[in-house]
Amino acid sequence: QVQLVESGGGLVQAGGSLRLSCAVSGRAISIYVMGWFRQAPGEEREFVATISWDGASTDYADSVKGRFAISRNNAKNTVYLQMESLKPDDTAVYYCALGPQYGRTASRSSQYNYWGQGTQVTVSS
Repeated sequence: QVQLVESGGGLVQAGGSLRLSCAVSGRAISIYVMGWFRQAPGEEREFVATISWDGASTDYADSVKGRFAISRNNAKNTVYLQMESLKPDDTAVYYCALGPQYGRTASRSSQYNYWGQGTQVTVSS
């Protein structure tokens, strides 16, 4: 059974930083594209960041480019999202997801097969 567990969320002031982690069990992530999405109250889930199976390629939503960085440690079966210069608009539940095999990147939620339960990030002004 594949499980994804996010951690690292919390309450932070605007301008602050957080590092989210996503630990995966039941499947070795080394051949899979991984991604982060977020969903704010009353909004649809939106793409945040994705990383290729080998870590060579990344892609970001325009709203987070230059502030967020996705990375992976295949030996630890874990994916990370480093978030800097946080804004109140970044407030959302953040989800990690396991995507296609051997892909470069994937920005559509339909490309992902497994999802975590989410971790809340709240940025105060």
